[in-house]
Amino acid sequence: MAEQPVESSESAGAPPPGRLQRAAAWIRAHKWKTLLLALAAFVLVELLTLPYIGIFRLKSENPAETALMRQRLSEAEEEGKQLKIVKQWVPLSRLPKHLVNAIIVAEDGTFFEHGGIDWFEVQESFEKNLEEGRPARGASTITQQLAKNLFLSTSKDPIRKLKEVVITLMMEQVLPKQRILEVYLNIVEWGRGIFGIGAAARTYFGKSASQLTIDEAARLAAVIPSPLRHRPNSDSRYVMRRKAIVLGRMSSRQWIPDSTEDVDAPEISPPAAPGDSTPVLPAPDTTVTEQGSEDGLPGRQSPD
Repeated sequence: MAEQPVESSESAGAPPPGRLQRAAAWIRAHKWKTLLLALAAFVLVELLTLPYIGIFRLKSENPAETALMRQRLSEAEEEGKQLKIVKQWVPLSRLPKHLVNAIIVAEDGTFFEHGGIDWFEVQESFEKNLEEGRPARGASTITQQLAKNLFLSTSKDPIRKLKEVVITLMMEQVLPKQRILEVYLNIVEWGRGIFGIGAAARTYFGKSASQLTIDEAARLAAVIPSPLRHRPNSDSRYVMRRKAIVLGRMSSRQWIPDSTEDVDAPEISPPAAPGDSTPVLPAPDTTVTEQGSEDGLPGRQSPD
């Protein structure tokens, strides 16, 4: 009896040539559909990798490290430099009201009104940038900045921006406004290796965050867009100009207290949170690296 020919495993597992030819012909005939399908698949994979668990943990846990901290450490390593992260967690209930108000008027004037995205600012920024032909103004809210610094990076690619929007909307649904403010104030960058209001207060003014004056609070709010370029305790033209804008906005809202009593402002009473010890403070850096906003205080917040 003649032996039957045995198929190789390679030929047995391969799809029929006709099927491959048909697939290739379909792709050639539908290039745009193929591109859109590939893009949709890529976006879906990116969305599946979002930090869903990390967002829910923020309800009861303070983040020990952020994406921006890791980015700064990586950048320092690439440059052959040493970087020590300095941070000290301070509960929102221990921060002076004028400090919180200064941050709000500088970075997100409608923080307590929007749901994470300030669509008015988005429209204004789009029109301004279109008019000048460059990214002269942004519309990043405090929640968006928190999403970016906590989970993403300072990259400006569209996929990162899409993930930022999704994370922002999720945080607004999961976390109360007071908790968003508390986390933001404790992870925002204020200099080379300096993260959070506790470390910033000790570094620049030699005191705890609870003892910051209105002038010091306005200075700290003034340098948030460019924390590696400007020091809040300096009297540079940039700091003094932005400080004046912050104080003017606070005054227009009647958020600057007189000598006898404080002025009403949004209620801030989050649960107490544990803190870190503050290590030796690092020297300032003059590197021009933005953490999220551009110079200036257009509209009701600084741009992204």
